[in-house]
Amino acid sequence: MIEVVNLVKRYGKFTAVDNLSFTVPPGTLYGFLGPNGAGKTTTMRMIAQILRPTSGDILIGGVPTWEKPQVIKQMIGYIPDRPYVYDKLTGAEFVRFVAALYGQEGNTVERRMNELLEVFELTPWRDELTESYSHGMRQKLIIASAFAHRPEVIVVDEPMVGLDPKSARTLKDLFREYVGRGGTVLMSTHTLEIAEGMCDRIAIIQRGQLLAEGTMGELRAQSASGDESLEALFLRLTGGLRETTMDALFDE
Repeated sequence: MIEVVNLVKRYGKFTAVDNLSFTVPPGTLYGFLGPNGAGKTTTMRMIAQILRPTSGDILIGGVPTWEKPQVIKQMIGYIPDRPYVYDKLTGAEFVRFVAALYGQEGNTVERRMNELLEVFELTPWRDELTESYSHGMRQKLIIASAFAHRPEVIVVDEPMVGLDPKSARTLKDLFREYVGRGGTVLMSTHTLEIAEGMCDRIAIIQRGQLLAEGTMGELRAQSASGDESLEALFLRLTGGLRETTMDALFDE
C-alpha cells in the first residue's frame, strides 16, 4: 500500500506538489495522470525516495518512508521515464548490479534474472554491452531490473515509451499478474487509452493538486459525465482544448 498525506514539494517560490493526498491499496494498478508539469514525476520521485518532500508524509506498507528508509527502498521497484543504463555493463551484469543494490545476489537472483530476460526476449543479448541496445531494449532491461529484487510496490513513469506492441502487451500482462498476487503499481502515463483499459483506480492531478480520484465509474459519477471516455473526462477536468486557429501557420 502507498499512502500520500498532505505532500508538498517546493523549489524556491514554485510549488510543484501542493498538499497532495491519495491512497493506493495493495493489489491495485493505480493510474496517476495529469498534463505536462502537473507534478506527477516529482511526486513519484518522492515516493521512490529520490527526492525529499518539503513537507507531508509518504507511507509504504504503513511505514513512514523517513522512519526506515533502507527498508522502504527494498520494498520499491522504480521504473523512470528514461531508460538510463550503464553502457559498459552487459544486460545480465546490469540486472545483477541493480539486485545487489538491494542486497540480493546468488542463485536466487540468477534464476530470477534469467526468467525476466526471457519474458522480455532479451536472453540473446544478455551478454552484450548495453551500449548496443536500442531504446526499447533498454526500457525492457530497466523494467526487468526493477522486478529483480521482488518488490512489493512498483512506481513506473511512462512504461510503454519505446516498447513495440508485443513488449507492451507483455508488460501489461506482467503488471496484471503482479497486482493479482497482491503487488501494488503506481503508473503515470499520457496514453489515456492504456490507463482506461489497465487501471483499477485513477487519480488526475493538475498544478500539483488532486482534481479527481476513483474507478472509472466513480470518476464519471463525480463529474456527472455519463459514459464519457477517460480522454474526454480528462480534458474537461484539466481545462479542455483551447479553441484556436492554425490559419496563421499557412497564410502567405
